[in-house]
Amino acid sequence: MRAVIQRVAWAHVTAESRRIAEIGQGMLILLGIEDADAAEDIAWLSRKIANLRIFNDEDGVMNKSLIEMNGDAIVVSQFTLHASTKKGNRPSYIKASKPAVAIPLYEQFVVQLENDLTRKVGTGIFGADMKVELLNDGPVTIMIDTKNKDL
Repeated sequence: MRAVIQRVAWAHVTAESRRIAEIGQGMLILLGIEDADAAEDIAWLSRKIANLRIFNDEDGVMNKSLIEMNGDAIVVSQFTLHASTKKGNRPSYIKASKPAVAIPLYEQFVVQLENDLTRKVGTGIFGADMKVELLNDGPVTIMIDTKNKDL
Protein backbone atom coordinates (compact mmCIF):
# COMPACT_ATOMS: atom_id res chain seq x y z
CA MET A 1 0.00 0.00 0.00
CA ARG A 2 1.12 3.47 -0.78
CA ALA A 3 -0.24 6.58 0.84
CA VAL A 4 0.28 10.24 0.21
CA ILE A 5 -0.76 12.11 3.34
CA GLN A 6 -1.40 15.82 3.26
CA ARG A 7 -1.94 17.88 6.38
CA VAL A 8 -4.85 20.13 5.48
CA ALA A 9 -6.65 23.15 6.88
CA TRP A 10 -9.69 21.85 4.95
CA ALA A 11 -10.48 19.41 2.15
CA HIS A 12 -13.48 18.16 0.23
CA VAL A 13 -14.23 15.62 -2.47
CA THR A 14 -16.83 16.08 -5.19
CA ALA A 15 -18.12 13.29 -7.45
CA GLU A 16 -21.14 12.99 -9.67
CA SER A 17 -21.78 16.74 -9.23
CA ARG A 18 -22.16 16.51 -5.45
CA ARG A 19 -19.89 16.95 -2.46
CA ILE A 20 -19.41 13.53 -0.90
CA ALA A 21 -16.85 14.24 1.83
CA GLU A 22 -15.71 17.35 3.64
CA ILE A 23 -13.36 17.99 6.55
CA GLY A 24 -11.78 20.84 8.44
CA GLN A 25 -8.29 20.50 9.88
CA GLY A 26 -6.89 17.01 9.46
CA MET A 27 -5.49 14.71 6.79
CA LEU A 28 -6.28 13.99 3.18
CA ILE A 29 -5.01 10.48 2.47
CA LEU A 30 -4.55 9.27 -1.11
CA LEU A 31 -4.33 5.46 -1.04
CA GLY A 32 -2.87 3.17 -3.70
CA ILE A 33 -3.37 -0.60 -3.45
CA GLU A 34 -1.45 -3.43 -5.11
CA ASP A 35 -2.15 -7.18 -5.24
CA ALA A 36 0.58 -7.96 -2.68
CA ASP A 37 -1.21 -5.91 0.00
CA ALA A 38 -2.79 -7.75 2.93
CA ALA A 39 -4.36 -7.25 6.36
CA GLU A 40 -0.93 -6.63 7.90
CA ASP A 41 -0.40 -3.67 5.54
CA ILE A 42 -3.79 -2.24 6.45
CA ALA A 43 -3.18 -2.47 10.20
CA TRP A 44 0.37 -1.09 10.03
CA LEU A 45 -0.47 1.81 7.72
CA SER A 46 -3.60 2.82 9.62
CA ARG A 47 -1.73 2.87 12.95
CA LYS A 48 1.14 4.80 11.38
CA ILE A 49 -1.19 7.44 9.92
CA ALA A 50 -3.31 7.82 13.06
CA ASN A 51 -0.20 8.32 15.20
CA LEU A 52 1.91 10.36 12.75
CA ARG A 53 2.98 13.49 14.64
CA ILE A 54 2.61 16.17 11.96
CA PHE A 55 0.35 18.68 13.73
CA ASN A 56 1.69 21.63 15.68
CA ASP A 57 1.65 21.69 19.46
CA GLU A 58 1.27 24.89 21.48
CA ASP A 59 4.92 25.77 20.74
CA GLY A 60 4.47 25.44 16.98
CA VAL A 61 6.41 22.16 16.81
CA MET A 62 5.02 19.22 14.80
CA ASN A 63 4.44 17.03 17.83
CA LYS A 64 0.75 16.04 17.76
CA SER A 65 -0.98 13.19 15.97
CA LEU A 66 -4.37 13.13 14.30
CA ILE A 67 -5.66 11.24 17.34
CA GLU A 68 -4.29 13.82 19.80
CA MET A 69 -5.71 16.82 17.94
CA ASN A 70 -9.03 15.05 17.26
CA GLY A 71 -8.66 15.86 13.56
CA ASP A 72 -10.65 14.59 10.63
CA ALA A 73 -9.58 12.45 7.68
CA ILE A 74 -10.64 11.70 4.13
CA VAL A 75 -9.35 8.60 2.31
CA VAL A 76 -9.41 8.66 -1.49
CA SER A 77 -8.43 5.63 -3.57
CA GLN A 78 -5.78 6.52 -6.15
CA PHE A 79 -4.42 3.73 -8.35
CA THR A 80 -2.01 6.18 -10.03
CA LEU A 81 0.21 6.03 -6.94
CA HIS A 82 1.47 2.73 -8.39
CA ALA A 83 2.37 4.25 -11.75
CA SER A 84 5.58 3.04 -13.32
CA THR A 85 7.34 5.59 -15.50
CA LYS A 86 10.40 3.44 -16.15
CA LYS A 87 9.83 3.03 -19.89
CA GLY A 88 8.40 5.54 -22.32
CA ASN A 89 6.18 8.49 -21.54
CA ARG A 90 2.90 6.72 -20.83
CA PRO A 91 2.74 5.49 -17.21
CA SER A 92 2.01 1.81 -16.66
CA TYR A 93 -0.40 0.87 -13.88
CA ILE A 94 0.27 -2.87 -13.97
CA LYS A 95 1.14 -2.98 -10.24
CA ALA A 96 -2.13 -1.33 -9.21
CA SER A 97 -4.81 -3.79 -8.11
CA LYS A 98 -7.94 -4.29 -10.15
CA PRO A 99 -11.23 -3.33 -8.44
CA ALA A 100 -12.05 -6.91 -7.38
CA VAL A 101 -8.96 -6.88 -5.14
CA ALA A 102 -8.64 -3.17 -4.40
CA ILE A 103 -12.20 -2.35 -3.30
CA PRO A 104 -12.31 -4.80 -0.35
CA LEU A 105 -8.84 -3.71 0.80
CA TYR A 106 -9.78 -0.04 0.49
CA GLU A 107 -12.96 -0.60 2.50
CA GLN A 108 -11.03 -2.57 5.16
CA PHE A 109 -8.49 0.24 5.41
CA VAL A 110 -11.23 2.82 5.96
CA VAL A 111 -12.81 0.67 8.72
CA GLN A 112 -9.42 0.15 10.36
CA LEU A 113 -8.64 3.88 10.30
CA GLU A 114 -12.07 4.66 11.77
CA ASN A 115 -11.35 2.17 14.56
CA ASP A 116 -7.89 3.65 15.20
CA LEU A 117 -9.22 7.22 15.23
CA THR A 118 -12.50 6.27 16.99
CA ARG A 119 -14.50 8.41 14.57
CA LYS A 120 -15.94 8.39 11.08
CA VAL A 121 -13.61 8.93 8.12
CA GLY A 122 -14.70 10.58 4.88
CA THR A 123 -14.17 8.74 1.60
CA GLY A 124 -14.25 9.20 -2.10
CA ILE A 125 -16.16 6.91 -4.47
CA PHE A 126 -13.95 4.08 -5.68
CA GLY A 127 -13.30 4.36 -9.41
CA ALA A 128 -15.30 7.55 -9.86
CA ASP A 129 -14.09 10.73 -11.52
CA MET A 130 -13.54 12.90 -8.46
CA LYS A 131 -12.47 16.45 -7.83
CA VAL A 132 -10.40 16.86 -4.69
CA GLU A 133 -9.90 20.32 -3.28
CA LEU A 134 -7.72 21.09 -0.30
CA LEU A 135 -5.71 23.70 1.46
CA ASN A 136 -2.40 22.02 2.29
CA ASP A 137 -1.35 23.30 5.71
CA GLY A 138 2.39 23.90 5.92
CA PRO A 139 2.67 22.55 3.29
CA VAL A 140 3.10 19.11 4.84
CA THR A 141 3.03 16.11 2.51
CA ILE A 142 4.27 12.66 3.57
CA MET A 143 4.59 9.51 1.44
CA ILE A 144 4.45 6.07 3.05
CA ASP A 145 4.86 2.67 1.36
CA THR A 146 4.16 -0.45 3.42
CA LYS A 147 6.63 -2.37 1.24
CA ASN A 148 9.38 0.09 2.17
CA LYS A 149 8.86 0.64 5.90
CA ASP A 150 12.43 1.70 6.64
CA LEU A 151 12.27 4.93 4.63
